[in-house]
Amino acid sequence: MIPADETFDGTFPFEPHFSDAPGFRMHYVDEGEGEPVILLHGEPTWGYLYRNFIPGLSETNRVIVPDHMGFGKSETPQDREYTLRTHVGNLAALIEELDLRDITFVMQDWGGPMGSQYAVRHLDRVKRMCVLNTIIPGSRREPPNAPVSPWFQWIGKHHEAGTLHETLGHLGSNVLSVMKIIGFENSEAVDDAWIRAYSAPFPDKESCIGAIEFPLDAFLGRTRDFIFEEIAAVQELASMPAMMVEGMQDHAIDPERAIGGFQALYPDAPVTVLPNAGHFCQEDAPEIIVPLISQFLRLT
Repeated sequence: MIPADETFDGTFPFEPHFSDAPGFRMHYVDEGEGEPVILLHGEPTWGYLYRNFIPGLSETNRVIVPDHMGFGKSETPQDREYTLRTHVGNLAALIEELDLRDITFVMQDWGGPMGSQYAVRHLDRVKRMCVLNTIIPGSRREPPNAPVSPWFQWIGKHHEAGTLHETLGHLGSNVLSVMKIIGFENSEAVDDAWIRAYSAPFPDKESCIGAIEFPLDAFLGRTRDFIFEEIAAVQELASMPAMMVEGMQDHAIDPERAIGGFQALYPDAPVTVLPNAGHFCQEDAPEIIVPLISQFLRLT
C-alpha cells in the first residue's frame, strides 16, 4: 500500500480519501463537483493511470477514482477473496457510502466487468457507459474457439508451469515488463516517477495478491457464475448512452472482440479507434480521450 501523502514528484497531486465501507481501507480520489464520473482501473495499475484525466474531467464533473482492493493506496488484506464478485461488492459499498447517482463509468481492463456488473445490479444509479479497451461481459455470445490473447497465453503458460505466482509476485521490479506484455506503447511516458508509481504498490509477494488473482479469475473461469446471475439484465444497459475508445495495440483483449461486443450492445454508439495506442490507452493518448469523454458528457 502506497503512503497516503505520496505524490510521486507531484505527478499525482490529488488529496487522498479513504472508506472503510468495503471492509478494508479503500483509497479513492474525489475531485470536482457535478454528476459523478467514476474512473475504474484494471491490471496491474491503480488510480495513477488516470492522472491525466482527472484535471480536465473535474472541471465539469465530480470525478471519483477508486483503487481496487490490493492496488494503489488501498489496503491488501490477505484474508479476502480477490474475485470479480468481491471487487464489485467493494465498489458497491463505496458508491452506497457516497450516495452516488447518475453515474458515468469510465472503464478500462477489469474496470469493464466491474462497472458493468455493478450497473446491471443497480440500473437506477448508472447513467452512462464509457468503454476503454475492455469488454462488457454478456454483451454477445462468444464465438467457439475464439483465439486466446497473447496476455492470456502468457498467463496460461506460467500457470501450467507453476511459475505464475513467482513471476507476478515480483511486480515491484518487473511491472513495466508485464505492462508491455499486456500492451503498453508510450515509452516516452516512462521516467523515474512513473516507475516508482507503478512499482510502489508491490513491495513484496504478499502485496501482489490482487494482481495475481485478477488474471486467474478470468483464466480459470471463476467469473462465470457471478456474470450469469444477471446475464439477462445486460441488455438493459443498451438504453444508456455509451461511447468506446479502443487502442488497437492491445495484447490482453483482442480489439476486434472488444469492438464487436460493444457494437452488439450499442450499435449506434460512437467508437473511436486509436491505431497506435495500446491496452493502457490512458497512458498513450489522454490528449485525445479526455476531450472525447468531455464531449460525450456534454451531449448526453
